[in-house]
Parts: sequence; structure tokens; C-alpha cells
Amino acid sequence: MYFDALSFLEDERDAWRPYEGLFTLTPAQLELPVAGPDRWSGRDLLGHLVFWQERALSVARELAVGETSASRMRGEAEWDARGDAINDDALAAWRALPLDELLDRARTVAGELRGHLTVVPEARWLKNGEVQAFFASETIDHYADHAVDLAVILAAAR
Repeated sequence: MYFDALSFLEDERDAWRPYEGLFTLTPAQLELPVAGPDRWSGRDLLGHLVFWQERALSVARELAVGETSASRMRGEAEWDARGDAINDDALAAWRALPLDELLDRARTVAGELRGHLTVVPEARWLKNGEVQAFFASETIDHYADHAVDLAVILAAAR
């Protein structure tokens, strides 16, 4: 649990930084599926993480202007109803995007999310344990969940 926004934002930035190593890979290296836990390519991993970052960004945008986030409630209800099928649909959608567009979004969304969180009143996210846990689960915790995937993808590219 975080008690100040700066600590959360710094930890999120530090946790995302290793994934930026994927930006140095060639298109062929990004498309190569590897034998990691999820058998994803670098492209798949980036798409998966950015999909969830964008969901968190939507929530942050709503919380910047209002007390609650309808998109967070909808997202939780959708997860309860569909679970991992959401990930499957997102993976297919991200695979269909041009690689340049995926990379552009991957390079900007995390920073945009951090920027929005700086303007969300702390009472709406940091001091609300449930909402803070949501942001952690879509960023810091999620990055940690895929650290092995990242390591396998980067090792295969060398």
C-alpha cells in the first residue's frame, strides 16, 4: 500500500522501464513467439500490457474530473463475466494493429497514465485502497506478473 503518490509513480516508472527494452528489437524479433510462460511474442506482450494500461488511463481520466469511474465498474463487471476471454480478444485486436501503431502507443501510454494520475485528487485513488489496488494491478503488479515473459523474449532476441 502506498501513502504518497510520488512513491507509486516512481515505482510504476521503474517497473515499466525494463519493458522499454522491447522497443530496441527489430520487427522480426518482436513478432517471434518464444517458449515463455505465455508463448507470446514481444508484440503480444506489449499489446497485452498496453491494453490494460489504456484501461487504467480511462479510469484515471474519469477520476480526474469526477468522484467515481464508470469504466472501472464496467471493466470489473466484464472481467467477472468473461475473465481471460477479454485477454484473448485484446490479443487478437493488438495483433491486427500495424506494428508502428502498437509501438507508438506502447511508448506513450504509460507516461500518459502517470501524468493523469498526478492530477487525480489523491482521495480518489491513492487514499482509496480499492482504487489504489486497481491501479497497482494494472501496472506494477501486472508488469511483475510478466517479468519472465519479458526475460525470455529479450533472451531469444540476442
